[in-house]
Amino acid sequence: MKTKNKVIIIDDHLLFSQSLKFLINSFEDFIVVNNFENGKDFIDSVVANKINLDEIDIILLDVNMPILDGLKTMEWIKINHESSKVIALSVNDDEETIIKMMKNGAKGYLLKDTSPQIFEEALNTVSDKGFFFTELVSGLLINRLDNNKNIRLELKDKEIIFIKHACTEKTYKEIADEMCLSPKTIDGYRENLFSKLEIRTRIGLVLYAIKNKIVNIE
Repeated sequence: MKTKNKVIIIDDHLLFSQSLKFLINSFEDFIVVNNFENGKDFIDSVVANKINLDEIDIILLDVNMPILDGLKTMEWIKINHESSKVIALSVNDDEETIIKMMKNGAKGYLLKDTSPQIFEEALNTVSDKGFFFTELVSGLLINRLDNNKNIRLELKDKEIIFIKHACTEKTYKEIADEMCLSPKTIDGYRENLFSKLEIRTRIGLVLYAIKNKIVNIE
């Protein structure tokens, strides 16, 4: 029997959370293993070793919560378990909030009125590829990128290869092995591209790649 991907829901709206759990458990490849009402309860459980985040495949994180909201929780996850795959959930499409969540490492951003089909697609895509953007979010983020960078820079062949690898879920060490380079050299590629493209995160690299058709998300 195929092992299902384990999901955690962090959301203070109990009716929505329970409905979402029921929906996800109806999907073939996913199962909800924990629900939390706010970021503090989630973090406390991780710190107390009640949850091993290495065993969790996807975290669904509400942006607006009491006690500790999604933005602060996302910041904690980025610092303490950067490899976690987090999809942000919200009732609004505020551009600044989307940007902040992505900069802190969220792999996707879904509105709460998203259809079940898109929701399942998002879970599968984040699980397989490492990130998922709806057309709405892609448009907002790429427009922001357009405002910051109006021309495509000339990139070396190996930089383009590195960017393509960085748009997958591979770790930087795995990318180094794939490109037959040392981790130190890969770190150099990353930092040089961050500086050249005026970005600060891997998600920014992904957005640059999408905008300039180095990769696509279909």
